[in-house]
Amino acid sequence: MSKIRDNLQTIGAKLKEYSSKYDLPENSVNLLAVSKRHHIDKIREAYEFGQRAFGENYVQELLDKKKQLEDLRIEWHFIGPLQSNKTKKISEVAAWVHTVDRLKIAQRLSDNRPEDMPPLSICLQVNISAEETKSGIKPKELNALALQIADLPQIKLRGLMVIPAPEDDLKKQREVFAEVALLKDNLQKYLSDKGKFIDLDTLSMGMSNDIEAAIAEGATIVRVGTAIFGQRKS
Repeated sequence: MSKIRDNLQTIGAKLKEYSSKYDLPENSVNLLAVSKRHHIDKIREAYEFGQRAFGENYVQELLDKKKQLEDLRIEWHFIGPLQSNKTKKISEVAAWVHTVDRLKIAQRLSDNRPEDMPPLSICLQVNISAEETKSGIKPKELNALALQIADLPQIKLRGLMVIPAPEDDLKKQREVFAEVALLKDNLQKYLSDKGKFIDLDTLSMGMSNDIEAAIAEGATIVRVGTAIFGQRKS
C-alpha cells in the first residue's frame, strides 16, 4: 500500500469537496506537489499515481532532479526566491516561475528563455501581509511592475502568488485571499485600460493549513508538500 497514493487521493477529494462547496467548476483547482528536499523516488511514486506538476524552492535542487527524472514528463514549477544570477538556468528548465517580484528578474527570464520553448509562465509574488521576512512586491507596486513586463516576449504573465502570514481562523484566511483575488481583478482591468490584453487566469495561493480558504476565494493552484510526501529532511 502506498502512503503517497493515499495522500494524493485524500487531497484530490478535498479539492473536489471544496470546489463543490463553493460552486466552482470541476477541475478548476490544480495541485502543485512541493517536492523540495524529498528524494526523487518519492517524486517518481507521485508521478506513477498521476501527479504531473512539482514545485521546487532551490535552483540547484530543481536542476539535479530534472536531470535525474528526465524520462518523466514533469511540469517543473520554481516557487522559491530567485536571484538574478540564477535566472538563466531556471529559464531553460522550468515551465513556471511563481516568485517574480522585480523587473530585472522578469527581463532576464525572458532574455534567457530558449526560443524553441514556449514562453515561460510567471506569477508576480505579492507580499500581501507586509512581512519583512517575506519576498514579494507591495500591492501598490503591482500595476507598475505588471505594465513593465507585459510586453516581454519570452514570458507569459499568468497571475499572482502569495504566502500570507500564518492564520488559523477560516474567516480571516478568506479575507486575505479575497484581497488577493481583488488585486488580480483590478490588475486585469488596469492592463486592459492600458491596451495590454492579458488573460490573468492564475492565483497561486493556499497550502495545507489554508487550502479551503484559498479555494473559496478563487485559487487555481494550491501548493502542498508535507501532506503528500511526509516530513522533509532537514
